Amino acid sequence: MTILDRYVLRQVGKPLLVSLVIGLLMLMAERFVRILDLTLGKKGSLSLVFEMLGYLVPHYLGLAIPASIFLGLLFGFNQMSRNAEIDACLAAGISLHRLARPVIALSVLIAILAMFIFGWLQPYTRYAYRALKHAVQNVEVFYLAEEGVFMQTGNRTFIVDKLERRDQRFYRIFVFEQYGRDRGTRTITARSGYLVRQQRDPRPLLVLLHGHQLEIKGRVDPTARELPKATSKLFSRAETPIGRKSALTFRPRGLDERELTLPELYATLDKPLKLASVRELRAEFHRRIVSILTILVLPFLAIPFAIGHRRQQRAYRFAVGLIILIAYQEALQQGSVAARHGALPIWLGIWAPWVALLVLASFRYYRSCFTLKEDIFDSVYLAMSKAAEHLRRAWPARWRRKKQGAA
Repeated sequence: MTILDRYVLRQVGKPLLVSLVIGLLMLMAERFVRILDLTLGKKGSLSLVFEMLGYLVPHYLGLAIPASIFLGLLFGFNQMSRNAEIDACLAAGISLHRLARPVIALSVLIAILAMFIFGWLQPYTRYAYRALKHAVQNVEVFYLAEEGVFMQTGNRTFIVDKLERRDQRFYRIFVFEQYGRDRGTRTITARSGYLVRQQRDPRPLLVLLHGHQLEIKGRVDPTARELPKATSKLFSRAETPIGRKSALTFRPRGLDERELTLPELYATLDKPLKLASVRELRAEFHRRIVSILTILVLPFLAIPFAIGHRRQQRAYRFAVGLIILIAYQEALQQGSVAARHGALPIWLGIWAPWVALLVLASFRYYRSCFTLKEDIFDSVYLAMSKAAEHLRRAWPARWRRKKQGAA
């Protein structure tokens, strides 16, 4: 790697990293609020927040990496063009294609990293996030008890007079449990109790000490002649697991196409899953491949938008480039959804936008690096510049007329 290559990478790397960090923060801000709302009041809520956000980083990296590469190339080459460094290189016999060579190699390395993120990291972290979210949503309400407040968990209602969270102990507890609509009820009062974690059972064990139990079997009907059978007894110790195993045990990984790695997706392209059809599996596989290949096209798309004449408004070049990238991402997203539902074939919904982007990027890159022809978007930039100039001049005149009318 020559000094020139390192300089080009340094010029591109700084805005690339900055845009990547800012993009991640913006994408995760909304999810951060939702996670806070989900974990608020849970035991160890702060650590849960950061753990869930950590599982979401690979997902948002897949969205932020293409945009950060595009912006990094735009700002880096634009800075060199504005400082006449590209003109100096051209005068010294160094072509624009030679300057672009290190960033093309960088895009290959990032594409390999993206293959690992899309193919392996995202499926595992997505499953881990869903499992942790399920565990948080199904945490036993006994862990969230408040002193002197009635709380309900399933068919059980309880209230505690005093509690110690460190030892997970309750004092003077009242529990009312309804078995079913016609099966009866059970009422328990106890002096104290505590929760115990079980090794072979995900459900916590509720231990009650020195209490009284009243159990009524059958339906309580005031109009009936015979009252239901009732059993009353005292106990010194009673144990019962709380919650349902099905609610506390999350499903195995791989029932959803987004939780499968690339080799697993390829192996199950013709085998429908419990939560995914064959169309969804194929659309997900091709979407991941296209997302990886998109990174290889971005240098050829961004560099022609970054360079230009000194007097030309470069902001319009940036705007047109970003519009094309956003339109491509939207077309790819909507095409993927249509392919999942069978409305479009995969080659049209997923591969056609990528081929169109590749043709456009290759054509403009060739004209910019190997010919002296004008940019095909020059007329667009000129029209945008004239429209902005017209608005800039018309706005002060309109403001003056309103001010004179008010006077």
